[in-house]
Amino acid sequence: MKKTFIQKPKDVVRKWYLVDADGKILGRLATKIAMILRGKTKPEFTPHVDMGDEVVVINAAKIRVTGKKLKDKKYQSYSGYPSGQKEVNLEVMLAKKPEDVIRLAVRGMLPHNALGRKMLKHLKVYAQNEHPHSAQKTEELKV
Repeated sequence: MKKTFIQKPKDVVRKWYLVDADGKILGRLATKIAMILRGKTKPEFTPHVDMGDEVVVINAAKIRVTGKKLKDKKYQSYSGYPSGQKEVNLEVMLAKKPEDVIRLAVRGMLPHNALGRKMLKHLKVYAQNEHPHSAQKTEELKV
């Protein structure tokens, strides 16, 4: 009888991927990034181990959405104080913090627990074309 293979956290080998978000659709890009961060693209995938790769996203400000999402999609935050709830639509969010738009989309697709928070730390998002991770020898990822 064969035993099931379980990946050990110390044996995980991480690769670095570079994703250019220029002209890409937000949801489709976020699903690909979430799969890579989770490690589901690897044959030795183990659900309870953080075994995903590092992902660097550039040109986050040039992301696309379909339909009327620029006006209709809302991001809510709540400070905990009375009348501390704020609501911002996607158009304003892209103008002020385009990095957060991609980060929040990917965050919703990862597990909602400590493991998901750990996986999200492997995502680096930049609004422009420059990034400080050239020393990591990133591979271009076609999405």
